[in-house]
Amino acid sequence: MERVYLDNAATTATRPEVLAAMLPYFGEEFANPSSPHHRGQRVRRALAQARRKIAESLHAEPDEIVFTSGGSESDNLAIFGSLTGSFARAHFVTTSIEHHAVLHAADALRARGHRVTILAVDREGVVDPNELRAALDGTPAVVSVMHGNNEVGTLQDIARLAAVAHERGAIFHTDAVQTVGHIPVDVSALAVDLLSLSAHKFEGPKGIGALVVRRGLPLAPLIFGGGQESGRRSGTENVPGAIALSIALELAVKELPDTGPRVGRLRDALIDGVLAHVQGAACNGPREARLPNNVNLRFDGIEGDTLVVGLDLAGIEVSTGSACSTGSLEPSHVQSALGLEAAKARGAIRLSLGRTTTEAQIDRVMEVLPPLVERLRALSSDLTVAGEAQPSALRKPRVHP
Repeated sequence: MERVYLDNAATTATRPEVLAAMLPYFGEEFANPSSPHHRGQRVRRALAQARRKIAESLHAEPDEIVFTSGGSESDNLAIFGSLTGSFARAHFVTTSIEHHAVLHAADALRARGHRVTILAVDREGVVDPNELRAALDGTPAVVSVMHGNNEVGTLQDIARLAAVAHERGAIFHTDAVQTVGHIPVDVSALAVDLLSLSAHKFEGPKGIGALVVRRGLPLAPLIFGGGQESGRRSGTENVPGAIALSIALELAVKELPDTGPRVGRLRDALIDGVLAHVQGAACNGPREARLPNNVNLRFDGIEGDTLVVGLDLAGIEVSTGSACSTGSLEPSHVQSALGLEAAKARGAIRLSLGRTTTEAQIDRVMEVLPPLVERLRALSSDLTVAGEAQPSALRKPRVHP
């Protein structure tokens, strides 16, 4: 049985071309790019070329690219690093549906005495620019709003939100971990000050990401040492990772005119198919302003975790939401922020498509999912009826003296 992988929002498989591009930097081209000798300088030039490719793909400048270990570090560097100079005690503004890398940073700032505002979203996860404007009073502020939500796929109007922030003199950061490589991302058009990305979300390896920092924006480092990355992130660079990130991003951007619409059509076919064939099913998040690879569905009367296990037994790999929240018994903070009651929020699953997802795989999901939902509902109903029919003496534990 061929397994169907639909958890690409959690991570993607590294492309063979990307892996091939990395390998020389584990072998012959192993030198430290800070070394002054010939081999070190050769690696330094390769690192500079990777930086230029990434900047070109994002419509940024090479000196605006700071290599990090991934999305979480990029988010933290953007938030804590921008709290310097006149912004050292800045008001921090974010939303209720951010990744935990941002929300937990907000908790840490609050504990340190910073003013923190968490903006609500509407039923589709959209931030109201007027609410952002109202939250900013002209005092130094740092705003962080994610570009595309990792659970329900909502795309924000980042250019408009950044414009509102700049009207009020605020610094604006966006977590674009889920959008880079999946939709066109133009840093200059978005007019953001800081933007986070991570290679393993677009078929690069884990452990490498980047933060785009607008030229001239002061950024205090989180990691001190040898002063690499122009003093913004010390530590010997992950050269194989940086090379891989540049190649993965270059390929993703080049193929996007074909991949984006094709994956979007498969997404819509899956959503429409489930809503047409499963009673008590609903789609979380918007239908239009949505990540092309994101399907988030909820089902009345069953738990999402149980459905994930059932699908896994049938060879279909999905999740209930963010991989960073797996194992929690509480409803997803994103689902709760949309206004869903706990029972409905716990009935959600996320199916995230990738470049290699096929129509046959979507057909396979449609063969398995509707009858599985019905079986689980019937089982839940049988257990409820059986529990209600039992004598109270059998349903309650006996108390021994």
